[in-house]
This record gives sequence, C-alpha cells and structure tokens, in this order.
Amino acid sequence: MASHSDTLVVFFGATAGANGGKLGSDERELILLVWQIVDLREKKVGKLHRRLVKPDSVDLTDQCKEETRLTAEELCKAEPLEDILQQFHQSVSAELKSLGRSSYTLCVDGPLLIRQVLHPEASKKNLVLPECFFSFVDLKKEFHKCCPNAGPVKDLTLLSMLDYVCVSTVMDQEAGAMEVKNMVLLLLHLLAEPYNHKFSDFEVVNYKFESGACKTEAVDSETVIRARGLPWQSSDQDIARFFKGLNIAKGGVALCLNAQGRRNGEALVRFINSEHRDMALDRHKHHMGNRYIEVYKATGEEFLKIAGGTSNEVAQFLSKENQVIIRMRGLPFTATPQDVLGFLGPESPVTDGMEGLLFVKYPDGRPTGDAFVLFACEEYAQNALKKHKQILGKRYIELFRSTAAEVQQVLNRYMSTPLISTLPPPPPIVSLPVLATPPFIATGSTRDCIRLRGLPYTAAIEDILDFMGEHTIDIKPHGVHMVLNQQGRPSGDAFIQMKSADRAFMVAQKCHKKMMKDRYVEVFQCSTEEMSFVLMGGTLNRSGLSPPPCKLPCLSPPTYAAFPATTAMLPTEAALYQPPLLATPRTPQPPTHSPGPTLAYYSPHPQLYMNMNMNYTAYYPSPPVSPSTVSYFAAPPGSVATMAAQPAPTILSPQHGALVRMQGLPYNAGVKDILSFFQGYQYVPEDYSSLVGVSDQGRSLIQSKEWLCL
Repeated sequence: MASHSDTLVVFFGATAGANGGKLGSDERELILLVWQIVDLREKKVGKLHRRLVKPDSVDLTDQCKEETRLTAEELCKAEPLEDILQQFHQSVSAELKSLGRSSYTLCVDGPLLIRQVLHPEASKKNLVLPECFFSFVDLKKEFHKCCPNAGPVKDLTLLSMLDYVCVSTVMDQEAGAMEVKNMVLLLLHLLAEPYNHKFSDFEVVNYKFESGACKTEAVDSETVIRARGLPWQSSDQDIARFFKGLNIAKGGVALCLNAQGRRNGEALVRFINSEHRDMALDRHKHHMGNRYIEVYKATGEEFLKIAGGTSNEVAQFLSKENQVIIRMRGLPFTATPQDVLGFLGPESPVTDGMEGLLFVKYPDGRPTGDAFVLFACEEYAQNALKKHKQILGKRYIELFRSTAAEVQQVLNRYMSTPLISTLPPPPPIVSLPVLATPPFIATGSTRDCIRLRGLPYTAAIEDILDFMGEHTIDIKPHGVHMVLNQQGRPSGDAFIQMKSADRAFMVAQKCHKKMMKDRYVEVFQCSTEEMSFVLMGGTLNRSGLSPPPCKLPCLSPPTYAAFPATTAMLPTEAALYQPPLLATPRTPQPPTHSPGPTLAYYSPHPQLYMNMNMNYTAYYPSPPVSPSTVSYFAAPPGSVATMAAQPAPTILSPQHGALVRMQGLPYNAGVKDILSFFQGYQYVPEDYSSLVGVSDQGRSLIQSKEWLCL
C-alpha cells in the first residue's frame, strides 16, 4: 500500500462470540461485516454496505445475540466469508472508479478486527486476503494524536471519543450500522477545524515471517511469550501462522529442545512490541489443528538463552536470507558432504552446494549424526522431506523442518558438552584402602521418607528444593533421589529421605497437591524399604510391593581385586534386589583377608548386569555423573600418607570375573560382532552367558574369565 491515501474505507465486524475489547479472544468466527467509503479530499461519504457472514458453526453466545440482535436462522441464509470478501472488493473498486480515486485504506476502531479475527480466520480457512487487509488506519491512535489528553489509547472507546469532542452519537437499529456511522462522524470531525488531521501513519500486517539469526542484543521482556503444547513436527512458519496477524520480529521464533536434543512442544516467540505481545496472550488455548496451544508471558533472558549465542560458523551459515532450513538426524558418523548431497538428489538442490550444509560436531570434532541443510525455496524443501526415513549407508535418516534458532540451540548444546564427565576429583596416584563391602541405603520399615509423584518432566533438584520450602533443612545429606525410566529420562517420581518419620509426615501433610510449574504434585509418606524397591525397578501400589524384574537371574556379583577373596556372597534375592548405592564417603571396614595393599576404584554396580529394567537415580548434591561411575568411595583421612610410605604395588593383577566396559558401539552391534572385535584374545569366553549388552545406550559390559588387558 502507498504511504498516503485520499480514500478511507471505514470497516466494522462482529463475531459469534465476544466483541468489543475482547474481540477475537474466544476464537469465534465472523458473522457480520459493515463498511462505508469516505473521500478525504472532498469530505464526502459513500453508500453503507452491510453483509451477514455464514460461519461454519451458527452457535451464537448470549452476548452476541444481545449486541448484534442476529439469529441463527438469518446466518444460515448468509453467504460464506470468501464470497463476502469478494463482494467487498468489487463494491469498493466500483465506488473508487466513480469517484476517480485509485487507492484506499481501511479504517478500523482498534486493531482487533484485522489482527485477531480476520487474518487468523482466513489462515485457518486457507483464504488469500486482498492486499488492502495488510494495511489499515487505527482510528483510536489517530484520535490520540489529535487529543492526547483524552486518556490512554487502550482505554478509548468510540462513545468516549465522540463525547470528548462533543459530537452527538447516531442511534441505529441495525447492528454494525450504528458503529460505522459514528466512526464516520468522528473521522470527519478530525478532518475539520481545528484539527485538520492528516492520515499518514498506517499500521502494517507482515505478509510472512522472516526467519534468520537472532541478534544478541538485549531483548525486551514485554515482547516475549512462551507457547506450550505445540505438535513436535511444527516449524517456525507453523507457529507464525498460528499468530497470523501479529508481527513477529525477524528470527523471533525459538523452538525449545529437551535434554536429548528433541523438541519438547514449547517455543519462545518475540514480537515487535508489547502491543502485539498482549494480543498474542489473548490467543491462550486457541487451536493449532486439533491441539490447543497455551500462551504465557516469558522474559528476554529466556529467549536469548534459547536463541542467542551465535558462533561465526552459525552466523555464516544463516547469513543467506529467505532460506528454508531442514534438519537431518541419524547420519552415519562417516557421512561426507558428497554423501548427503547424493542422498538428497538433484530434485532438491542444496543452496550453494556444500556451503549449504552444516554438520553438528562435538568440541573434539567427532560428528553427532546431525546436520542442517539450506534450500532456496519451499519446493526443494518438500522434495527433501519426502526422503524422511530413507536409508543412507545402513541407517535411516530423519528429516524435518527447522529454524535458525534451533540451529543455534543445537550447536550451543553440543559445543558446550564437556569432553570429560563431571566426576569427583581423581585420587592421588597411590593405592588407597577402600571399603571391604560397598555401602548401600540402609533399608527399614521406618516411614522417614516421602515420595513425590507427578513432577514436571523438566523438574530439577533445585525445583524440588524450592517446592519443599522451609522443610529443606530436614532432608538428609544426599537424600534426594530422582527416579529415571529405562531410557534414562525423568519418570515424574522422586524420593526424599527426611531426618525423622515425624518430619516426613509433616511434609506429606503440608506439601500434598502443592503446585510445581502448573502441575500439582502428590506427596506420600513411605519407608526406606519401599523407596529402595522402586529405585531398583519395582512398583509400589495399593497391592503392596512388587519386586523389580530380573532378566539375568543366574549372574552373581563379580570378585574384584579390591574386595577380599573370601567375602561371603549375598543370598540370591538379596543380591538381585539390592538398593542403589549412594555417592557418599563412608568409614572403611577392616579387611578380612590377608593384609596387603588394596586399590582405589569405582565401585561395581551389580544391578547394572543383574537387572536391566532398573530405574537409575540421580543424587543431590553430587555432580551429574553416569550410573556406572556414581559410586566412587573416598579414602578416609590419613590413608593417603600411610599408603604413600609403602612400596608401590602392582596396579592391576589378573583376576577372575573382571569387567571391561565398551563405549561407542554401533547401535546394531550384536554379540558376534563383539566377539569378532576381541578375536585373538584368549581370555574372551566362548559362551554368551557372560556378555551383557545395553544396546539403547550404545554400551556393553563384558565379564571375562580372565582379566582382559587393553
């Protein structure tokens, strides 16, 4: 549209639900459109046009019936929105031609009709709106320029504006006609003395969302929202379509990822100003397809945490404007740019060839199996998406739409991954005495624990401590246990060991069904025994305790060099259902075997190979470590000096039942592949009973009959 216009079309509409200041907030359809032309040069008024619009659902609210005085029978006889918009264009064009005018601009009483009703409804019904609906004059803002003392723009109404300039209102029996006539009166009054107002500032609706890299400058928190409940496959363009009519800042859609690098159904959206953000909040629980989307306020810091931190490599990759981004996941680690280009084929050419590819890597240069690809147009991107789950090498590849913010987020996540796990500081290079028997959680029937059920999956230890509030001081050291499922993800449960049964009872009474991140959490009092069964993979329900399943009942704990050779083995059930270990220093027991130097080590976890369905637990306040290394036992005071004075022992001697851990195995590796890998080592057993694979984590434990020196 032109930056100026000599003709305004006063435009009014009503929906089947809320109108006025809440217009469009309930996602109801248009049922009425009224318009009238005003010639600004000659100050003449054209014919008033009033059209009923047939909605898909003729269910009218009581408020709508009272304000519009329309009935369902009248609407059933009306024409659909597409036909009414065509009639609007034809009638306005004909009048403009008779007046000798070439352009016009819509004039509305506030932006809600255009931004919150017309554009969202046209988007849902796949209607292409004429160009005139992407620019309009807001009569309230123009009035505020002439009468700044009339009050804030958001508080102005049509009647209050007319009353302020002492213009009598027009009363009309037909709904919509009265509003349009009063708007025309006010408009003509602003054109006359003493105002002589010129309508030159037009509101603009963006044609499409512009993707791109987010700038790292400060982001105003009054412009950011969080959308929750999005379909996992939704792209930034889908989210922009949900907020159609509102102007999103360039690169202002940031899809959130979970700990596994997958989308979690949330996105942070940045708008151009607070007015558009407030209108976005009114779309809370509007629908995207069959799903309703929750919309909440967010902060600029949250947005920058997800979308900021662009590296030079990402900035160069995203420097090309108006590109469609596709994410590829599951690539072979040996895949080259030529392999990816050949996989996509000539029907989906990549922008600038290999420069349009961005492989995601760890800080040490190892590939992650992810890559981002740029395409010049939607057609090429659609052709690439057709190859979703097709085979490259021996692996199927996932392809889905991505965003500039997701590129940055994925790169930031992998590049910040430490090369060495966060573990307790290593002991000095001397042999240290350790426990003769590994410590376990002391089980008992005392109900000094509490169980939290229904935690948000994003809840961390800090969230639980905030949830506990003043009762945090009653938690035992290392007494918070997050329960994870078989895939290593949060299960929504946690156990907390309290200092006494009375404290546990008090917490269960005061915190039961207390809210945490929009979810209420159930709090129950329980015993240490019940806690141990659940942490080991058992279930706790109304029927009582169900022991954890065991896939390998024949295996027993191995013998280690650091353990006495004559230590009595636990009974079968006790060995199978031992509680998990705590990563806390313990006082060592005197050895029962012949004196001699013993070695510090990371304690074995029998349940790792005895029970493949166990629920690993995380411990507070220990740093995040893997289940196989969480139970390092520190040496008691004075032991370092004592052992340092002794002759240095042999670091490791061959022992039966020793374990070797393999990490980084291909996901499709089988037992025969592992045996072939160790071909030539005489100590590898021939039978498969002592090989245990954890395929979903790409690891394997091998229990050999002799120590395997690698």
